[in-house]
Amino acid sequence: MSVPPVTSNSSAASTGAGASDAMKQLSGNFDTFLTLLTTQLKNQDPTSPMDSNQFTQQLVQFSQVEQQIDTNTNLKSLIAQGTTQAGAMATTYLGHKVSVTNGQASLADGAADWTYNLPSTAAATTLTVTNASNKVVWTGTGETQSGNHSFTWNGKDNNGNALPDGAYNLNVAAKDAAGNDITASVASAGQVGQIDMSSGTPRLVIGNMEVGIADIAAVAN
Repeated sequence: MSVPPVTSNSSAASTGAGASDAMKQLSGNFDTFLTLLTTQLKNQDPTSPMDSNQFTQQLVQFSQVEQQIDTNTNLKSLIAQGTTQAGAMATTYLGHKVSVTNGQASLADGAADWTYNLPSTAAATTLTVTNASNKVVWTGTGETQSGNHSFTWNGKDNNGNALPDGAYNLNVAAKDAAGNDITASVASAGQVGQIDMSSGTPRLVIGNMEVGIADIAAVAN
């Protein structure tokens, strides 16, 4: 005797079906199984009794599915708790000025500000600004001395067209006199005005851009 569709219930639970619905379906299947088992026991041939091992295996299968549903329920609860804690932690950034290290800066009122650091003197430095679609919108030359440098972009492309406010990314490509690459670090700064939880993971809203907490290098009082 095969178990009424236990496999489909397990699959539904593993693919995100509601734990309560899955448990109701499992209970219904288990009741059906017991009814069929009782009926077969009543009508079995006394000279050829049914194999109890089969019943045991089916009961174990029901138990395993029930444990899986409980595990999924507990996991969802832990994820929800973690999301709540992450959101609570993110609120501590509200109103503070932070340093962002993912290369992004917010363009607003015709200005986007970055700082970049060259660990050694470069023979040539090229600055490239890209938009949210990773399309190059501006290129120019940068400083070549080692150390920290500030760069303010006026929000215009190389043809002088003003671009819309939003998040833009700065890439710094530098080479030494021998033509070897010099790895530059890029950062921007801004004040956290909101926390966006719509994706389930907290995102800090800084001007016209959103960044993850992992992209924050420093927080000012």
